[in-house]
Amino acid sequence: MRLVTWNVNSIRTRLDRVLGFLDRSQTDVLAIQETKCRDDQFPTQAFEAAGYQVAHFGLSQWNGVAIASRVGLDDVATQFPDQPGFAKAIIEDDMDPLLDVVPPVEARAIGATCGGVRVWSLYVPHGRALGDPHYTYKLAWLEALRTAAQTWAEPRGPREVPQRSEDTSWGRGAGDAVALMGDWNVIPLDTDVYNVADFAGKTHVSPPERAAFDAFGKAGYTELTRQFIPEEHTYTYWDYQQLSFPRNKGLRIDFCWASPALASRASGALIDREERKGKGASDHVPVIVDLTD
Repeated sequence: MRLVTWNVNSIRTRLDRVLGFLDRSQTDVLAIQETKCRDDQFPTQAFEAAGYQVAHFGLSQWNGVAIASRVGLDDVATQFPDQPGFAKAIIEDDMDPLLDVVPPVEARAIGATCGGVRVWSLYVPHGRALGDPHYTYKLAWLEALRTAAQTWAEPRGPREVPQRSEDTSWGRGAGDAVALMGDWNVIPLDTDVYNVADFAGKTHVSPPERAAFDAFGKAGYTELTRQFIPEEHTYTYWDYQQLSFPRNKGLRIDFCWASPALASRASGALIDREERKGKGASDHVPVIVDLTD
């Protein structure tokens, strides 16, 4: 079984590239981030014609996440338990001001069960700047995700049976095979960036962000790409500006954390750098994880 995560930076702009990749790569499940469209604008029919079921969560021209699967797609959830919202989104996304009573949950997480694996497509908040409200939001978002993920990874007792709720924040029962895939907007190691000095005093490399990322390992998860691709200065993102890709001025910010039940099935990983080449490329590339049956 092949799982892939890819921040496509607008699915409508890059639909042909995404469908071409799916055909060439024999991907079973694709976790997509930054679709940048509403649900009614997502090109569902094109994916279905290619043999994939799709679940999408998008509210506006910002954010947006989706899962495309050819091995089944069930129990879709458009948020995880206690996922925080961001009040500023009301103004920035032109949403109804009346929603200010409760900060809206942004379209940054979607989960579905695909071929027996609980896959989450995640677009972690950027943070913007140290001290910005969005930075505080980012840390709270990661902590809420870690808390939920830890319950999913814990071994299930002999009498425990996972119960489904109609709440959209429902998550699978503890002990499941879970993949937390996406754009994490965290640079975990100094060697995951072309020059860490350029990020001094900025987001992505701050100790609290790195600690929040590392906490998933302490919760029992394994980051599969690091396990199979430990090489330094191996990136998943290159900015469009200043010839960043030809000069290899990149960042490694796309990852897959796997629960113990899933990590034991991992057989390999690949960062498809070729997808950053050519006309109309996303600034991110697909990150591939292979599993045994």
